[in-house]
Amino acid sequence: MPLTRKAYRAAILHSIADPAEVGIEASYEYFEDGLLVVDNGQISALGHASELLASLPADIEITHYQDALITPGFIDTHIHLPQTGMVGAYGEQLLDWLNTYTFPCESQFADQAHAEEVAEIFIKELLRNGTTTALVFGSVHPQSVNAFFEAAEKLDLRMIAGKVMMDRNAPDYLTDTAESSYLESKALIERWHGKGRLHYAVTPRFAPTSTPEQLTLAGQLLSEYPDLYMQTHISENLQEVEWVKELFPERKGYLDVYDHYQLLGERSVFAHGVHLCDDECARLAQTGSAVAFCPTSNLFLGSGLFNLPMAEKHKLNVGLGTDVGGGTSFSLLQTLNEAYKIMQLQGARLSPFKSLYLATLGGARALRLEERIGTLQPGTDADFLVLDYNATPLLSYRLKQSKSIAETLFVLMTLGDDRTVAQTYAAGNLVHQR
Repeated sequence: MPLTRKAYRAAILHSIADPAEVGIEASYEYFEDGLLVVDNGQISALGHASELLASLPADIEITHYQDALITPGFIDTHIHLPQTGMVGAYGEQLLDWLNTYTFPCESQFADQAHAEEVAEIFIKELLRNGTTTALVFGSVHPQSVNAFFEAAEKLDLRMIAGKVMMDRNAPDYLTDTAESSYLESKALIERWHGKGRLHYAVTPRFAPTSTPEQLTLAGQLLSEYPDLYMQTHISENLQEVEWVKELFPERKGYLDVYDHYQLLGERSVFAHGVHLCDDECARLAQTGSAVAFCPTSNLFLGSGLFNLPMAEKHKLNVGLGTDVGGGTSFSLLQTLNEAYKIMQLQGARLSPFKSLYLATLGGARALRLEERIGTLQPGTDADFLVLDYNATPLLSYRLKQSKSIAETLFVLMTLGDDRTVAQTYAAGNLVHQR
């Protein structure tokens, strides 16, 4: 392939550290008139346009964006592909919602054509909303994961997904067995894990829907393939927490179930964690595990308020999750709008720079991919967005009053949505144009 080199000029902002650890000022880099240089799908230079322009060859193609901000691509650390068709389903809390809406919707993925159609819609929605990497639950059917990876591979996206493992406490039409879930997961791992920019995640839905035998085999898969991911749910809803205690009376608590079956580790991501205690946060941090903070779905399903300050105290890696379809938007901007309110309700602040961190570098660290994605550092994959300051009349008017990048960023996260994302690039390729 011929060497492709392009440059993009605009205001440019990215996180370089967690504000909770280094303070706000040291947590980001901002170039009011910046330049991003991309070579063969990777970022080769970043800096002030005035300093970099002279070093570029005369014939390089430079795209200049006016009234726009370039940021890293957003990272969604928890989302469900098969729930795309039931997003915004009315009036239930978690356990009833699963039975009423989720399981019937997921059953349709037994049909290959349906899985392929939804995978295309799902990926288009991610890219329209500026999400360039996601940690994705499939359904119990292997074809849901095959369809998703096939669609992601065509666009050279960095995506992580897995087939749900679920052998009890769910409708017969949607359960596998401990053995079949192990064999089907293994076949998917062999086919997809490490192919291009794709990774596989062992995916027990949550402790109540897996037998001890299935959880044992999930742990076995992780030991057989050392760089696999593991994703599941934890402590989302108080009824669910009580149910886990009834099902596993021999364990100390919800996290201890997963710990016992050796599912904690550096590539393990636990969604929600609304009702975790201090000891559980400490254990997650100690094992290098991460939590996906899912503000929209936690509010929509009435699950509770995630305690981000407690997670920060324990230096626990936290990413952001839309959790579609419990969450009601693919937009991480909208998700940050809700995250801010969740902190407000607890008497805590969420600075716009911490929000940017959660949606980009924080998610990359949760996934152990910070060497590849989550920033605009030279040497990383060219996954980035162009956010349009004039996306809506209100946004345009409001941003004309802005006096700082902090204010601009906060307004984008409060008033912004899919319309704000003018372009999405993945591995240097334009994959969405509004």
